[in-house]
Amino acid sequence: MSSQPPADPRGVIETVFRLESPRVIAAATRIVRDIGIAEELAQDALVAALEQWPRDGVPDNPGAWLVTTARRRAVDLVRRRENYARKLAEIGRDLETTVPAQEPADPDDIDDDLLRLVFTACHPVLSAEARTALTLRLLGGLSTSEIARAFLTPEPTVAQRIVRAKRTLATRNVAFEVPGGPDREARLGSVLDVIYLIFNEGYAATAGDDWLRPALCEDALRLARQLAALMPKEPEVHGLASLLEFQASRTASRTGPDGEPILLKDQNRRRWNRMLVARGVDALARADATVTGVPGPYVLQATIAACHAHAHTYEDTDWQAIATLYGLLAVRAPSPVVELNRAVAVSMAAGPAPALEIVDALAAEPALRDYHLLPSVRGDLLARLGRTAEARTEFARAAALARNERERRLLRRRADNPTP
Repeated sequence: MSSQPPADPRGVIETVFRLESPRVIAAATRIVRDIGIAEELAQDALVAALEQWPRDGVPDNPGAWLVTTARRRAVDLVRRRENYARKLAEIGRDLETTVPAQEPADPDDIDDDLLRLVFTACHPVLSAEARTALTLRLLGGLSTSEIARAFLTPEPTVAQRIVRAKRTLATRNVAFEVPGGPDREARLGSVLDVIYLIFNEGYAATAGDDWLRPALCEDALRLARQLAALMPKEPEVHGLASLLEFQASRTASRTGPDGEPILLKDQNRRRWNRMLVARGVDALARADATVTGVPGPYVLQATIAACHAHAHTYEDTDWQAIATLYGLLAVRAPSPVVELNRAVAVSMAAGPAPALEIVDALAAEPALRDYHLLPSVRGDLLARLGRTAEARTEFARAAALARNERERRLLRRRADNPTP
């Protein structure tokens, strides 16, 4: 324990739990084999921290403290259950060996638990929407409102999906494992989507005061790398890993000294992490070497990211190639968001007028009704066309829809000064 208790460790506790809750839940799930109960045990560990840390000080390794506490409570719970003997046979003859010391003996073991957790949450007994919502909740540590924003879905709907998903996994006795063979392939698409959404929430947070949440990006990137090592012949796994490496390479240049967002065109590309760019190039090469037929959505998105990474300046970007790739992506994985991104690329390759036609065609899309980037993109196109008053209105609307404070401020500045 720290020698001097902090005056108010509650902020530390909230931050640590946000970052460490996926590992705490995964560690407890390995013992109790029930995600819902494991989540409750993680909450118990949080309550214990709230009780003890203000009195005794924040532990030197607070994440390990939470994992240890949750595991010990999980062991106590299993012991109390009537079917203790059967559970004991499942997890080994000596249950005490699952309780770590203050420091986890092997950090990689926790990562293995995270991988098991994401595959378990992506079991085919759940709907695709439920799989993603549950895994974002457990692996990403996201609130229900944040998940609803990521899905462009009403919050009560997401809450119901999570509750039902945990209940289904428990009643169907879904194993806590990384499956093999056909079962692994069946869950792969959902696993990739979940990891991508976790990364995106860290890359551009939907709500709160900070635009970046690096810990989420790091978790997603680590999971993508683990999957690539686990499934070396799957091009989409390498495609996702490549995409995240490229995206993560820009992190240092995406915010200013006060945390304000810096748009792609204004970023200092000398601050892009060249090591991560090189990793992205290598992963994309592995994807290209294993792909057969038409590339999948993640390989296409990684190829788009590579176009940005290879351009020395924003103006040097091969926008025509990117627009073409987005056209292929719109066919391979059609969605309003992909079409909106295609409009941005078209605006750079062919000018704002044809891009505005694409954006205006999206105005009636229900999924984009409250999506702040739609009026943001439209405002930018109108500004470039010299339609300043209309641009100001669109940026103001985008600011009203944005839930992230940093993004809201940026859009308000654009509304005040809508020049391109």
